[in-house]
Amino acid sequence: MRVIIKFIFKIFAIILYRPKIVGKENLPKDGGALLCPNHVSNLDAAVIVAMFKRKVNVLAKEELFKNGFLCWIADLFGIYPVKRGKADMQAIKISLTLLKRNELLLMFPEGTRNGMAKGIKPKNGAVLIAATAGKPIIPIGIQGSFKPFTKVIVNIGKPIDYSKLKEEVKDKEQASELTKELMKEIVHLRDQNVKQLKKNQTKNLT
Repeated sequence: MRVIIKFIFKIFAIILYRPKIVGKENLPKDGGALLCPNHVSNLDAAVIVAMFKRKVNVLAKEELFKNGFLCWIADLFGIYPVKRGKADMQAIKISLTLLKRNELLLMFPEGTRNGMAKGIKPKNGAVLIAATAGKPIIPIGIQGSFKPFTKVIVNIGKPIDYSKLKEEVKDKEQASELTKELMKEIVHLRDQNVKQLKKNQTKNLT
């Protein structure tokens, strides 16, 4: 059932958003990793889940789980609730378990849609979880408005290793600084001129 629903949504996403995945080589073929994109729309996580070959688990706001149908979808696709605005120990435990099982987990450091544009401070949870689990973060920049029949680009960056920073992230200031650096990379990927990048790569090969 999961495979069928994923295929249907993939077709839906292709028709509506013509998603382009850039930097596929930066996704690990196996092993655990934390995927951290900017948060544009309620559908950005769904597009990533549909377009990536590997199964991607997702942390999503607990309010979504009040809907019976969405709860069923969540059970099917590995979507887990997280309480916003405070440390959710249950969500942290689930995240660490999934990463140690060598699975992929998607979470949004912004904590809400367009959090950076709203001036909301990004959460340190991603770097804390990655360092504790000894797994990399894959920064992702999502380009596009998610308006119907407009193009969406998912720009995948190189993995960032946090495996040697387990002690550093225990310090709140250092964790915040690492989060700032992560968000800078996500913003860079979000704003990168992908067409120009491809042209430069082609020139370098000739």
